[in-house]
Amino acid sequence: MGQETLTVLFVDHASGWGGAEHSLFLLLTHLDRSRIRPHLAGPEGPLLRRVRQHGLPVHPLTLPRLRKSPWALRDLIRGGWDLARLARAVGAHILYANTVRAALYTAAAAPLAARPFVWHMRDFWLSERPPRFSLPDRWGKGLLCARARRVIANSRATAAHLPCPDKITIVPNGIDFARYVPGRGGATFRRRYRIPRDVPLIGTVGRLRPWKGQDRFLRVLARVRREIPHVWGVIVGGTPLHRDDAYLEHLRAETRRLGLEGWVVFTGHLEDVRPALDALDLFVHPGDPEPFGMAVLEAMAMETPVVAFAHGALPDIVESGTSGLLVPPGDEEALARGIIALLRDDAYRKRLARGARERAATFTIERTAHAIGELLLSLPAR
Repeated sequence: MGQETLTVLFVDHASGWGGAEHSLFLLLTHLDRSRIRPHLAGPEGPLLRRVRQHGLPVHPLTLPRLRKSPWALRDLIRGGWDLARLARAVGAHILYANTVRAALYTAAAAPLAARPFVWHMRDFWLSERPPRFSLPDRWGKGLLCARARRVIANSRATAAHLPCPDKITIVPNGIDFARYVPGRGGATFRRRYRIPRDVPLIGTVGRLRPWKGQDRFLRVLARVRREIPHVWGVIVGGTPLHRDDAYLEHLRAETRRLGLEGWVVFTGHLEDVRPALDALDLFVHPGDPEPFGMAVLEAMAMETPVVAFAHGALPDIVESGTSGLLVPPGDEEALARGIIALLRDDAYRKRLARGARERAATFTIERTAHAIGELLLSLPAR
């Protein structure tokens, strides 16, 4: 692009706030604006509001759900045309899709606007969970890979699910590390939820979805309490748009069945999870494989050691024995044993806590924004 400022139209489909939106917000606010001029298109919601407050141009655009919609083709064509017109109107050199649905619309818009597009893939599949039929997933990924000029994957685990290794650049998610200061907020969090200040506290953070493993967390906590009876647990997370409310009721029933009432706190959704992470002695990741695991990184930045299954992207983040402990995937007994070992050994736990923060300091949003910025600047405009 020479010395010309690169205009990039970023596209996101979500009207809510999730990990992909959080990561995109950090990216947009940390790009080098002397070299890259970002615009954001998507539905009105938390992402557009926050980006607008930072003085960046936003363009409200509805991108309807396509999966299982009888109007999917019509909506895709209309959305593609609208996005192409917007790209031409703002003088975008590149289109950048932040989510799978955004990628579908952007793939349709890119040839109409005669602009290349970059696909940022943050998940293993085109759907949130493993698809019932693998062929449509493979076909869809192949199509998007063919259309995209470059594909950014947030981890090696994500990249392994894509059929175009020659187009992939792996750029881990980054955090605004300066905002994570251990020792601020933990005591207040415990008082707010009436958790004694001197009891061991373990917890997990994530949307209340079965694949996040909160039911496993409860079973592991019950196992830990047989050895350390005074340990408490906390589950941070809600049910966006009231999805999976039945799962929350299941978790409460499990709490009663396991005899954990009075020992587990359900906080619901928290806008700021740092005080909760600061209050924990250990962060537990009990879920299925993660494409990345931002909550794990945030816990580490708060100097909270992680005990987790060694699958998905977590081995890329947690150095077992240095910044946390990784145990065989799905082995709840091993997870419990790791927690018990660390709760009983203060010196070991504190050493891992220091290692966790040092490791998290290598995953900064500044590094992420620089890597993605250089990738964008390296692309030809046509």
